[in-house]
Amino acid sequence: MINGQAVLACLFAFAVSLAAGKFLLPVLHRLKFGQQIREEGPKEHQKKAGTPTMGGVLFLAGITVAVLVFSFVHPDLLPVLFVTLGFGAVGFTDDYLKIRHHHNEGLTPKQKLLLQCVICALFALWLVLGVPEANVIKLPFTETVWEMPLWLYIPFVFAVMLGTDNGTNFIDGLDGLGASVTAVVAAFFWIAAEYLGSSQAVFCGAVLGGLLGFLCYNLYPAKVFMGDTGSLALGGFVSGVALTLGMPLFILIAGLLYAVEVLSVILQVAYFKKTGGKRLFRMAPIHHHFELGGWSETKVVGIFTAVTVLLCAVALSALR
Repeated sequence: MINGQAVLACLFAFAVSLAAGKFLLPVLHRLKFGQQIREEGPKEHQKKAGTPTMGGVLFLAGITVAVLVFSFVHPDLLPVLFVTLGFGAVGFTDDYLKIRHHHNEGLTPKQKLLLQCVICALFALWLVLGVPEANVIKLPFTETVWEMPLWLYIPFVFAVMLGTDNGTNFIDGLDGLGASVTAVVAAFFWIAAEYLGSSQAVFCGAVLGGLLGFLCYNLYPAKVFMGDTGSLALGGFVSGVALTLGMPLFILIAGLLYAVEVLSVILQVAYFKKTGGKRLFRMAPIHHHFELGGWSETKVVGIFTAVTVLLCAVALSALR
């Protein structure tokens, strides 16, 4: 049976996110919080320069309100909210510095990694101390589980969180892409949480509703971009809820496109260095490869979202 609280959280988050856009978009315009577009990116993207960024605050507002309403009944939602907002705060700082300095560089990689590691460490501590059998990992397509030793589990948590966060950050490169793909992933974890009888279904419902409200402004042609504020926050949500449910390996199925985006960048850089300047893809991350190959933004977003729906269906069949 569908969790009624999760449905309400979805509706609350949608309404708040939608309403927040009406108030915050004019503010972002007045503050001139416009996106800086990379010169080496697709030429068609240059016309997007000046579009307000940091729009992730819209769906984060919806998620926060909805989760706090139900946290009195389900306090175990708060640690995942902490991770989501914590990574979002790192992204917000990065976005703000980019806007302030009028270029596409914010926090240094070392600064960003250090802040993310602090959040990972605190969340790992909560998992170990506050979640019974948190280190018992569900294995896809089987009824067996893997009880991971703590000396391995803690670095595993860091790898899952940092890897997922990079994936959600890289996939946010086209109007509506990051939000659409992650909305489908949120729906998958909602269903999985319902199946497992977990209150995290409420959190997943809130994320789905918040993203749907945000997409009213972010679909092509986007009126606002989520920025690192939103993309890093979504990585915190996906990894946080997956680890809480004991399902981090399912990210590799439902969120496979996150891994593909990261891998495409790694392969591009490695091939470029190995061949002395040749490119494996027209451009990385890989969604730009298809875009430069003639696909429209809407086609890339539509196909990537459809592929994610299929991957989530496979992930559901892998849940025993």
